[in-house]
Amino acid sequence: MPQKLREVDVVVIGVGFAGSILAKELAASGLKVVGLERGHGRHSVPDFQAPAIHDELKYSIRKGMMQDVTREAMTFRNHHREVALPMRQWEAFLPGTGLGGCGVHWNGQAWRYQEADFIYKTHIEQRYGKKILDPDLRIQDWGVTYQELEPYYDRFEHLLGVCGKAGNLNGKIEPGGNPLEAPRSREYPNPPMKEQYSGALFRKAALELGYHPFLQPSANTTRPYTNPEGLTLNPCVYCGFCERYGCEHFAKASPQTVILPVLMKNPNFELRTESQVLRINLDSTGKKATGVSYMDVQGREFEQPAGLVLLTAFALNDVRMLLLSGIGKPYDPTTEAGVVGRNYAYQTQSYVPTFLGEDVHLNSYMAGGASGTVIDDFSVDNFDHSSLGFIGGCYVLCGSTNARPVEFHPTPPGTPRWGRKWKDAVRRHYNHTAIFNLSGTSTAMRGNYLDLDPTYRDAWGLPLLRITFDFPDNDVRMSRFVTHKASEIARQMGAKIVVDSPRTGPFTTTSYQSTHNTGGAVIGTDPSTSVVNRYCQSWDVPNVFVVGACNYPQNSSYNPTVTLGALIYWTADALKTRYLKRPGPLV
Repeated sequence: MPQKLREVDVVVIGVGFAGSILAKELAASGLKVVGLERGHGRHSVPDFQAPAIHDELKYSIRKGMMQDVTREAMTFRNHHREVALPMRQWEAFLPGTGLGGCGVHWNGQAWRYQEADFIYKTHIEQRYGKKILDPDLRIQDWGVTYQELEPYYDRFEHLLGVCGKAGNLNGKIEPGGNPLEAPRSREYPNPPMKEQYSGALFRKAALELGYHPFLQPSANTTRPYTNPEGLTLNPCVYCGFCERYGCEHFAKASPQTVILPVLMKNPNFELRTESQVLRINLDSTGKKATGVSYMDVQGREFEQPAGLVLLTAFALNDVRMLLLSGIGKPYDPTTEAGVVGRNYAYQTQSYVPTFLGEDVHLNSYMAGGASGTVIDDFSVDNFDHSSLGFIGGCYVLCGSTNARPVEFHPTPPGTPRWGRKWKDAVRRHYNHTAIFNLSGTSTAMRGNYLDLDPTYRDAWGLPLLRITFDFPDNDVRMSRFVTHKASEIARQMGAKIVVDSPRTGPFTTTSYQSTHNTGGAVIGTDPSTSVVNRYCQSWDVPNVFVVGACNYPQNSSYNPTVTLGALIYWTADALKTRYLKRPGPLV
């Protein structure tokens, strides 16, 4: 029998950025909060310190910070008529585990979404008409606007100490920034990162072609910075160990550096690590959560009663928890009835390896996680799609996040995969190759969704999450168009060899693309097409709030973390000023 614990005000499932910020805000309001984290506790000291943290084999190859696939995997297929098989090794994306979640091993690319992203269906149909959409696409509006989220974007950026240069300050275009960004109310907290040599070459070529290059916004701090919580970050040293690693220098914004030390000092908060949540418990009506059941590292099951449940795990795991708990009706792609699992989207990534002459020394190993020079001219709807036959777009970034020896060995097409000729090619091209990264929109499609696998189970006997996904034809056409544009910039840079590599189908989980999984528990104004209302509150169980990238109805060009930060503070504000005063549906 599970051991029933004393009731608390709030239980938080997953203590990453979302869980730690929401727990801090509610604990500071006087509520008793318990944070349940399935992984172990970890902190910048001693867990992220050199030389141990620079173990490329452990963290990059063997995925030392990621969800343990031997205990809790996922299954995958391209189409709902296929049989899904378990992923036995993380490659395409990297769900984290442990205190801080993916906020520990992210790169720190700190983008806001565009105004059009939040009213995507309305915007596209008003500008182009409904006929531009393929019949199987299912884009929709968020139910909350950029203008409503802007103050919360600002607050999250100042928590993280984001580095950049404003391009649109209260509607005024500023030199040096991104002139195509949505208007911001004030300047970034810190100046942008140093420009890499490959970025400088890219900037020159992009300007010559009439584009608008700028330095990518970054959560890798560029100077000593004390955030509004009183925590100090140090300048990035461009060590090249950012993605897949914790930051030893207190330079990359993570829960450990920007919020957790404050949360941990609050006596109203209790952290329980190595606590695997099994389900959110409901009362006999199914309309109220009574708490959660979880299992500790010794295999003991506990029931933690709570008046409010916050689901703040990784996007895919949020959706799985809803399905395991029977909250919301599961989505059926055949009838399109149900909502949980609907509108799963990913990221449409492509690359342009650009091989320069041996007299061009790029020093790519001097890098931060968000190093790079970028153009936004082909993102979202920043260009006219009228005659192109697709919607969406990509930003084009030139810059290295690392040149670590095990992972980074660029060679041109036709190079053998091993042997002396391969080694010679690596030596020849290692310091003379720039990689363009194109991060593209992922358009929600009827047949892309999440559900529970009927066959495979985890170490606790619960069904695994099943992912059904392939790139929509729309996104393949978009990737081809923007990748060709990026290749033109590479040739303008004077490249000797340009590898034009647009995204093609079918999607496979065997090579890395991004960890930007979105959708499955989407936000909206209509309960028939969304799981949560505009305040991230469950339509079906009002004392459950789900906050994560699973809320996004489709994915934008941009990395989702800073938009998630805005959504976190937006939800925190609704909880404190509205829900706690009068618990119940906010809409």
